Amino acid sequence: MPTKSFTSRKMYIFLLVLTIATTVGFQGWRTLLNNFAVEVAGLDGGQFGLLGSIREIPGFLALLVIYVLMFIKEHRLAALSVIIMGLGICITGFMPSFAGLAFTTLVMSFGFHYYETLNQSLTLQYFGYTEAPLVMGRLRSLAAATNICVGVVVISISGFMGYSEIFFGAGIVAVLAGLYCLTRDPSSPDLPPQHKKMIFRSKYWLFYALTFIAGARRQIFVAFAVFLLVKKFGFSLQHIAILFVVNNVINYFVNPIIAKSVNKFGERKVLTLEYASLFLIFTAYAYTDSPLVGALLYILDNIFFNFTMAIKTFFQKIADKPDIAPSMAVSFTINHIAAVFVPVLGGIAWMQDYRIVFLGAAGMSLVSLVLSQFVDRELLLKGRTD
Repeated sequence: MPTKSFTSRKMYIFLLVLTIATTVGFQGWRTLLNNFAVEVAGLDGGQFGLLGSIREIPGFLALLVIYVLMFIKEHRLAALSVIIMGLGICITGFMPSFAGLAFTTLVMSFGFHYYETLNQSLTLQYFGYTEAPLVMGRLRSLAAATNICVGVVVISISGFMGYSEIFFGAGIVAVLAGLYCLTRDPSSPDLPPQHKKMIFRSKYWLFYALTFIAGARRQIFVAFAVFLLVKKFGFSLQHIAILFVVNNVINYFVNPIIAKSVNKFGERKVLTLEYASLFLIFTAYAYTDSPLVGALLYILDNIFFNFTMAIKTFFQKIADKPDIAPSMAVSFTINHIAAVFVPVLGGIAWMQDYRIVFLGAAGMSLVSLVLSQFVDRELLLKGRTD
C-alpha cells in the first residue's frame, strides 16, 4: 500500500476503482471504434479525422471543471464524470452514423477528460511528495494490466456478440463503478480548500511550458506513430494488436520503477533522461527502415511518456496548496491546445515528407530538455519563499 494515512488510503481505493473502470470503458471503446466507424457507421477518412478533433474538444475545455466545482465536491464530480463517460460508451453502438458518433464521442470524452483532470488533482492533494509518484505509477500499471484484460475479452467475445452489446458492456462497468463511488466519501476536511476560479500564475511558467510542449509532442506520437508502422512497414491489424499487448505488459512492470526513480533521482534528472531519449527516438522514427526498430521505438516512446509524471510532482512541490485543483484543470487545457492544430499541421508536413513530422517532435524534445534544466532552480526558489 502506498500510504499509511487512513484518509489517504480511502482516497487511494476510491481512485483505484474509478481508474480501473475508466480504463475498461475507454480501452473497450478505443478497441472497437475504428472498425465500428468503418463497417457499421460507414465513415470516410475525412469524417473519422473530424471525429478525432471532436474527441479533443472536452480536453481543451477542461478548465471548466473549476466552475463546476463551485456546485459539487471534487470527489463526487470525479465519480459523476466516470458515469457520464460510461453512458457515452453504452449508447455508442446504438447510434451508427457520423452525427451519432460525434454526439457519443463528446459525451464519453467530457467524462473521460474531466475524470483525468480530477484524478491528478486529488492525487496531488491527498498524497505527499514521495507518495504521489508511487500512487501514479501503481495506477498506471493497473491501467496497463486492465488494457490487456480488455483486449483478451474483446477478442474472446467478438465472435458471438455484436458491437452494440460490447460497447454497452464496456460502458456499464464505468457506470456501475461511478454509481458505487458516488456513495463513498474519501475526502478530508483537514486539507486546504481549493480555489474555485481559474489560476494562472507567472511563478508556474515552467510547469505550463513543459505541459504545453508535452501535449504537442504527444499529439505527433498519437496521430502518426502507428500510422507510420502501418503505412511504411505494412503492419496488419494483428501486428498492431500484438504490439499493444506487449507494450502494456512492459508498462505494467516499468511504471512502478519510474515512480521510484522520481523519488530517488529527482524530477530534473528523470525529465532530462526522458527528453534526451525522446530526441533520439523521434530522430530514429524519421530514418529507420526496419519494422522491428519501428515497433521497438513505439514501445520505448510509450515507456518514456510515463516519465511525464515528474512534471506533475514538480508542480506539486512548487504549488500553493489551494492552487492544485484549478491548476490541474488549466494544465489539461494547455496540454490540449496542441490537439487543435498539431495533427493538421503534421498532416500537411507528412504530404511533403513524413520525416518532417518526427524531426519536428525531436526538436520539441530538445526544447523540453533545455527547459527541464530549470527545474532545480524553481524548486530552490520555492524553498526560499516558504
